[in-house]
Amino acid sequence: MNPALAQHTVIGEADPDTQPILYLDGVSVSFDGFKALNELSFYVDPGELRAIIGPNGAGKTTMMDVITGKTRPDTGKVFFKGNVDLTTLDEAAIANLGIGRKFQKPTVFESHTVFENLELALKTDRSVLASLRFRLNGEQTDKIDAVLKTTALTAQRDALAGSLSHGQKQWLEIGMLLIQDPDLLLVDEPAAGMTDAETAQTAVLLKEIAQTHSLVVVEHDMEFVRALESKVTVLHEGSVLAEGSLETVQQDERVIEVYLGR
Repeated sequence: MNPALAQHTVIGEADPDTQPILYLDGVSVSFDGFKALNELSFYVDPGELRAIIGPNGAGKTTMMDVITGKTRPDTGKVFFKGNVDLTTLDEAAIANLGIGRKFQKPTVFESHTVFENLELALKTDRSVLASLRFRLNGEQTDKIDAVLKTTALTAQRDALAGSLSHGQKQWLEIGMLLIQDPDLLLVDEPAAGMTDAETAQTAVLLKEIAQTHSLVVVEHDMEFVRALESKVTVLHEGSVLAEGSLETVQQDERVIEVYLGR
């Protein structure tokens, strides 16, 4: 076990609130001889907002793929809430456990309204008969309205998703994850392609979400990472190179050499 995890109980029946919500333990993945992840180990605490940075090829996307079951590691384990080994589960089972992933490019139903997108994302019985009979109840409507407020999309409630700006589509997709009540959200480069104003609003949004959820955010924009005011993990060649506040890792000579430059 990673010595940094000595203060935590990873396996067993301990209180889940005192265990990492996510723990990667010695995870390695190779593709045609290239080691995308190399004994990667780190953990995220419940309620934590964590930023992941690193150069292209550092293993950030592969890490997300392993956590969500898209890629099986060659070696190592990935624990969720202390004792659930994600490497034994498929993508659907992992999503149902309470892990939501947002990819870099937003995927929303553009011919549906913002409200309808959130309605479709609700956790409900999706059988044909149940879908035909489905009617929103008051609690579900209130939940959608709350997500609209959180994502600053209340005014766009009845607008077609296809009419939204790029940034608003990103917020809508984050809202579609939120409405499923995940315990952990994985968000890939949310600031990519956004205006400065949208980028600033996205940082505010993610910090607000982090008050009630755990978040892992992969990002390249250093000013956006600074605005998150979170702990930062720097990946390089599939391993953790440095960890700490953005100010701390920016002063690390190894990080400067392989990623930030002088």
